[in-house]
Amino acid sequence: MVPEKKVLNPITILLFVTIIAAIATWFVPAGTYNKLSVVENTFAITSNGTNVYVPLTQKTLDSLQVLIPLEKFTSKDISKPVSIPNTYQPIKSNRATFLNLLGAPIKGVYEAIDIVLLILVMGGFIHVFNETGAMFKGITYLSHKLKGKEQMLIIILTALFSFGGSSYGMAEETLVFYPVLVPLFLAAGYDLLVPVAVIFGGSQIGGLSSFSNPFSTIIGSNAAGLNWIDGIYERLIMYVITTSLLIWYILKYAKKVKKNQANSLVLKYNNNAISTYEALEVNEIQETKLSLQTKLLLTIFGSSFLIMIAGVIFFDWWLLEITMLFFGAALLLFFITKIKEEEFINQFIKGAESLLAVAFIVGIARGITVILNEGNISDTLLFYTAKITGNLPAALFIIMILGVYIVLTLFISSSSGMAVLTMPILGALALIVNVPGREIVNSYLYGMGIMGFITPTGLFLPSIAMVNINTKVWLKFITPFLFILLVVCAIALLIGVYW
Repeated sequence: MVPEKKVLNPITILLFVTIIAAIATWFVPAGTYNKLSVVENTFAITSNGTNVYVPLTQKTLDSLQVLIPLEKFTSKDISKPVSIPNTYQPIKSNRATFLNLLGAPIKGVYEAIDIVLLILVMGGFIHVFNETGAMFKGITYLSHKLKGKEQMLIIILTALFSFGGSSYGMAEETLVFYPVLVPLFLAAGYDLLVPVAVIFGGSQIGGLSSFSNPFSTIIGSNAAGLNWIDGIYERLIMYVITTSLLIWYILKYAKKVKKNQANSLVLKYNNNAISTYEALEVNEIQETKLSLQTKLLLTIFGSSFLIMIAGVIFFDWWLLEITMLFFGAALLLFFITKIKEEEFINQFIKGAESLLAVAFIVGIARGITVILNEGNISDTLLFYTAKITGNLPAALFIIMILGVYIVLTLFISSSSGMAVLTMPILGALALIVNVPGREIVNSYLYGMGIMGFITPTGLFLPSIAMVNINTKVWLKFITPFLFILLVVCAIALLIGVYW
């Protein structure tokens, strides 16, 4: 086993950042931008606590040098007040006290209660579904049916794990599939890298595009004041492109290994590879048919995410409606499986408990924004950051942000923690420097998606430990692919900025 690397809990990191933010209110000059928001059918310009109402037209936006299309406001894609360029002015400071510091995480949870509830309900739904065993049965059945057609198995399973990562943030759940899939791939003449690349690589590449992942895309967009559906088509395209690239990369390697075992990186760099094969507990997969109930459960699970996307696009759903959808889906699972009422509630609560840390991360990180806003230094940080980066070409700016997220992922592997920590500032900055807010969200997804393949604070160490291969083997295998991925993501961001 690879020794567990001790790292600070994301909540601890956020509490330290909260303290730093409180200290900053004593030293950073206070200031503010005039803010623009939509009130009923007009624009409201807020300055020094007073509102001036102006027509809700593109002409108003142009006159204020706010380079955002009118439809972004009228469609509620932008939900938070927007800073008006060139209106920054110093104001009286409001230094944080101990009570402000103590109350900030609590206020943050209050402000983020809608997303917190979505996270808890989502956790309950996913756990209830996992307890049915439908996903495991489905993958096992598929593996048996495609025995002897392992290339097709690589294609289908990688796409499925990628879909799980992109739609709902599938991660730790993938660990249960190694005992089933490792013997299959070994019997087909592949090495231990192939199942790791399919299972861990598949879910990780899905997280990079995250077209509907509540724990990254929805939380990140929410923190940036954007509608998460803004940019979904680009993410869907990236899902297809990046997943296809990974499948091609795995197939290319698997074919080389099957042709000649001497090409196996495991045999080259992992001295205990043979004993590892023998040590694996192999259970013969019995041929079974998927029951009608299992098929129905799988359909409900997949349909829930498709309905969520359709609801947001066509029916103006938001966090309340999405939360209701997954709560209703959990109840539907209860009625179909006919489990005892007490058991269902225990499963649902246990699932919510499993994501309680994520919910607190969102609330506590929102507390940092509370400290900065109440201390009147949020706009000051934005002002000086904009001065440094404002003269950069949009292309250089967005590539720089991608690089920032790649580096930060080495220290913060929590997608929700990263989103709520960085999006309030960078999301607002994007609007000022004329970069679409969705591209900031995408750069965050792509940066974390790329570095997630190798960050020691992520899942790659537990994944390679499952099959007892060493870090060198994985890095030798995945590094060339990461360079390909970096180029693809950079091109996608540049297209997104100038499209």
